Amino acid sequence: MKRYLIAGLLVWVPLGITLWVLHFLLTSLDQILVVLPESVQPRALIGFDVPGLGVVVAFLILFVTGIIAANFFGQRLIRAWEAVLGRIPFVKSIYSSVKQVSDTLLSDKGNAFRKALLVEFPRPGSWTIAFQTGTPAAGVEPYLPGDHVSVYVPTTPNPTGGYFLMLPRAQVRELDMTVDEALKYIISMGVVAPRPPSLAARSEVAAIPGYRAQPAERPTSEVRN
Repeated sequence: MKRYLIAGLLVWVPLGITLWVLHFLLTSLDQILVVLPESVQPRALIGFDVPGLGVVVAFLILFVTGIIAANFFGQRLIRAWEAVLGRIPFVKSIYSSVKQVSDTLLSDKGNAFRKALLVEFPRPGSWTIAFQTGTPAAGVEPYLPGDHVSVYVPTTPNPTGGYFLMLPRAQVRELDMTVDEALKYIISMGVVAPRPPSLAARSEVAAIPGYRAQPAERPTSEVRN
């Protein structure tokens, strides 16, 4: 009975959490319809609300905004809008900070969160997974001896909190896994293991000074015999 109950939980827990997250996103995005005039809202036109319509409206808003921002006149309009926001003392600091972070994370030209690394944290001999976010700022780099990289060490199972570190490049190891695989590995607390590394990555790891390959485990049947 215990085995069957666990098997049932393994089926329903991921499905239930997925449905809950989707329901939360749909209901949150449906709040966008509040900005529309009451005369064009679904309840006024067809007599009832349409679940998920906020997703379509949000997609159209983002798509149209992207089209406007991609042309010359749209860019001038955005610069004028940013100039207006830059004159408001409190709003200026918030908007500029959020824009810099979003441009770094969402831009295709940025290098933030493009590499998964293995670093020693929180003490020597204890290793964890981190993400490279760039290089130290110009005001900090002169005080650091040698070549350093900026990394973000997320916590588990909630990766939105973590630590920002500047480590020597020689002390970090670039992993042969995607950022998605690394995030799954962190969120699952090591339960969901990423795919095995490629042969080239194994050769690079074997070339690290001080690395010693672990002997393969013998099958249980051989040990008993």
